[in-house]
Amino acid sequence: MKFYISATGIKKVTISNPGVGIGKGSGGCAAAAAALAARRFSGRTLLLLLLLLAIVLPFIFVRFAFLVLESASVCDSPLDCMGLRLFRGGDTSLKIGEELTRALVEETDQDVNGRGKKGSLESFDDLVKEMTLKRRDIRAFASVTKKMLLQMERKVQSAKHHELVYWHLASHGIPKSLHCLSLRLTEEYSVNAMARMRLPPPESVSRLTDPSFHHIVILTDNVLAASVVISSTVQNAVNPEKFVFHIVTDKKTYTPMHAWFAINSASSPVVEVKGLHQYDWPQEVNFKVREMLDIHRLIWRRHYQNLKDSDFSFVEGTHEQSLQALNPSCLALLNHLRIYVPKLFPDLNKIVLLDDDVVVQSDLSSLWETDLNGKVAGAVVDSWCGNNCCPGRKYKDYFNFSHPLISSSLVQDDCAWLSGMNVFDLKAWRQTNITEAYSTWLRLSVSSGLQLWQPGAIPPTLLAFKGLIQSLEPSWHVAGLGSRSVKSPQEILKSAAVLHFSGPAKPWLEISNPEEQKTDN
Repeated sequence: MKFYISATGIKKVTISNPGVGIGKGSGGCAAAAAALAARRFSGRTLLLLLLLLAIVLPFIFVRFAFLVLESASVCDSPLDCMGLRLFRGGDTSLKIGEELTRALVEETDQDVNGRGKKGSLESFDDLVKEMTLKRRDIRAFASVTKKMLLQMERKVQSAKHHELVYWHLASHGIPKSLHCLSLRLTEEYSVNAMARMRLPPPESVSRLTDPSFHHIVILTDNVLAASVVISSTVQNAVNPEKFVFHIVTDKKTYTPMHAWFAINSASSPVVEVKGLHQYDWPQEVNFKVREMLDIHRLIWRRHYQNLKDSDFSFVEGTHEQSLQALNPSCLALLNHLRIYVPKLFPDLNKIVLLDDDVVVQSDLSSLWETDLNGKVAGAVVDSWCGNNCCPGRKYKDYFNFSHPLISSSLVQDDCAWLSGMNVFDLKAWRQTNITEAYSTWLRLSVSSGLQLWQPGAIPPTLLAFKGLIQSLEPSWHVAGLGSRSVKSPQEILKSAAVLHFSGPAKPWLEISNPEEQKTDN
């Protein structure tokens, strides 16, 4: 082997084998050129690599900085989280979620029950300030957030509860317009001879007991409501002249009620207005009526006291029913006298009893042709939603089935029949002991500590009429209007013969639902 070094410096080294001839010299030159090209290629690669690193390294640095900041309160050390995020992708987010869940679960019952909430944050802005200024870790964040959310939830529930209570209280009042109407009609009765005109006129008195006419009974002290019931019935009747209306009211409302229908008698059918003070009942009946009212007052007071002791807190789903049971109408005499209808009208054999909070949309004449199959009354039992479908009016919604007297007499999931639009065969009623059974159940309620049912006339009426009700088609009577818990489809409301505003929001109150008023219009 021979070495040749140029005189100008170490720029070129040639290595050759002594045994290689001149014919093979070109091959040696080719090898040398290839080596030189490889060295030049390595230099270019290095330059490109340096440029690439110069571009990528800033992004890596920024990403690393974010990882360190994000993991400051989650992982044991920033390096651990950095390794997790770099090499295992989304595992850190899972760890954050697990840590947050663990912190929320580990909160004590003291926080859940609302104790120790002093100093809790009021808004999301306060939460952000708390976390940023004091640099809280995730456990502290979970604790503070949970306390804040629980406090907000309590406030929302309390606001809903109070709103419902105030809504029911608003339904108990008498609107100023109705009060003024009664006062003006009373004045009209005293100064206008037409307002004192006899009702019905002498030529129509014979119709009051004629069985060939359709007799409708209304027990009410609301002049406007009675007028709506009668006018809606007449407007939708095929033969309005066949209807006779019997209004029974109390002594204070008799004068304005009489004046209203005397003045507006031109377009009305036969209307009789009679006050309770005009009935001459035996002393025995008066005693039973007084006893009935006293027992209902005792039940009402006990229910009210229980709610008051519990600060008006209710079992879920019973808010509206519990409050509605406190309505003063539960103690009104007219509301309880329907059990004495046969004694109020001894000369009538078949009637339709309408509440004063109904609106009639169809002709009711065919109700008097309904075959009751030997039963005393006809009523809607099942609702529009199907058989044994009656939201809010199953027996368990009225009675205390933990008491053996109730559990042995009724089935808690059976539907209670609707009052408000009922057909009564008074002749068949007089042959039963319904009224006596009603009084017996009231006395049993007293002896059982007033724990058998909620306040109102409906529970003892359901017991007294057990097995004596003929079911009518659901389209005859749709109830629950004016209530928040029961909503009926618009097509059902439009096709119903009678709409019953049995909820607290009566049509004449400011809290009534405008959409429901449009339906009955």
